[in-house]
This record gives sequence, C-alpha cells and structure tokens, in this order.
Amino acid sequence: MADGGKAVDEAPLGELVGRLIDEGKGFARAEVGLVRAQAEAKIDVFKLPALLFAAALLFVVAGVVVLCMTIALALATVIGPFAGGLVATLGAFGVAGGLALVAKRRLEPGK
Repeated sequence: MADGGKAVDEAPLGELVGRLIDEGKGFARAEVGLVRAQAEAKIDVFKLPALLFAAALLFVVAGVVVLCMTIALALATVIGPFAGGLVATLGAFGVAGGLALVAKRRLEPGK
C-alpha cells in the first residue's frame, strides 16, 4: 500500500464535474420553484381585495356619471338640455383637469 494504508476510490474528474452540474441544476430548479410558490401565495392573499377594489371603482365611476347626468338634467330646466349637458360635461372635465394638475405637481422632482 503505497498510499499509507488508505484505499482511494475517486471518480474521474469529468464525472465529478457532471454530478456537480446536475446537482446545481436541481438546486436552481428548487429555488425557482420556491420563489414561484412564495409569489403565488402572496398573489392569493391580494386577489380578492383587488377584485373588490375594482368593483368599488366601477361603482364610483357609475356614481360620477349619475351625478353629471343629474346636474345636466337640473340645468336643462333652467338653460335648456344642450346647454345643461354642456355645462355638466365642462364641469366634469374641469375637475378632471384640476386633479391631473395636482397629480403632475406632486410627481415633479423636488416637491
């Protein structure tokens, strides 16, 4: 025994590198699976609240439309149907423009 009494049973370098690559691929797949499972769990938590907020937004839009129509109908008795609708429309566009300007100013750097 030239090696001091120890039996050396080593695989060739190519085989070791092949096993290392295979185990690395398996580890990477497991990590991707873990991240995917964590993301799906987080999405499941927010799915119902997001749908409820979307439904609430639809009702808000419907309410704004009804409000504008009510204003137009009320003005129609005073200044006529076309003018009442025009004033209500311009008022809604004015509010939308004002909100857009406020949002734009908030997004500008330094504010």
